[in-house]
Amino acid sequence: MAGPSNAGEIAAELSTRPGHRSLGASLVRWLVIGVSLVFLGALLAAPLAAVFAMAIEKGWTAYFSSFADPDTRAAIRLTLLTAAIVVPVNTVFGITAAWCIAKFEFRGKSFLITMIDLPLAVSPVVSGLIYVLLFGLNGWFGAWLMENEISIVYALPGIVLATMFVTFPYVARELIPLMQQLGNDEEEAAITLGAGGWFTFFRVTLPKIRWGLVYGIILCNARAMGEFGAVSVVSGNIRGLTTTMPLHIEILYNEYNFVGAFAVASMLSLLAVVTLIIKTLVERSGYRRR
Repeated sequence: MAGPSNAGEIAAELSTRPGHRSLGASLVRWLVIGVSLVFLGALLAAPLAAVFAMAIEKGWTAYFSSFADPDTRAAIRLTLLTAAIVVPVNTVFGITAAWCIAKFEFRGKSFLITMIDLPLAVSPVVSGLIYVLLFGLNGWFGAWLMENEISIVYALPGIVLATMFVTFPYVARELIPLMQQLGNDEEEAAITLGAGGWFTFFRVTLPKIRWGLVYGIILCNARAMGEFGAVSVVSGNIRGLTTTMPLHIEILYNEYNFVGAFAVASMLSLLAVVTLIIKTLVERSGYRRR
């Protein structure tokens, strides 16, 4: 069948096709964009603005003096220390689990995938309670731990374990589909040419998955610093000792120290914003590389 014979007929035909930028389509597009922006503003921008407004309500002097409190400094140090322990451990676990699941077939593979997804399905409060039932005074190992003067619950190890549990799927979940999509061809070729296992991983596999790995690390770190539910159960809320930044914010707010609470919340929000900026930069760099 012959096509349109001139430019006018071509334009007329294109104007009847779905998706043509007619006035109605443009209005619908801008309406959808506007609704999305209003929704994001109400859920994200407005709360963030309220946090920073309340933090500096009594001036910058009161804002910065909030961080002079020893308990606040202890909460910040504990949060950063927990993230510094949890993120590297979960990164190693995520790479190992993704490598095994994507590159090999073995009995129990489906069970391993299910266990990786478990923290995403279980409430953080329940996950924290599990550690209390295991390592608490009346738990399965409580008597033995007490006899050997080992503290897990209501101490740093319990906080680290609870945070590690709720964050360990992130790196693995980013790498598993990526490694499955990339396949094994390049690794097999490198091994055929005489490369060893470590050389193959660092020179062949890691360069291909580095952006997904960085993305998973960023998500893991953000969740580790902002975790509340699981940590609140295992920490005991001992002020100045086992309170992370989210828990310390709750304590200050319940004491009607709104400036201090929102000051710490603003720092946590700034860390989240920085994390989102890094995430965006990583995504853009990954797209450009691909």
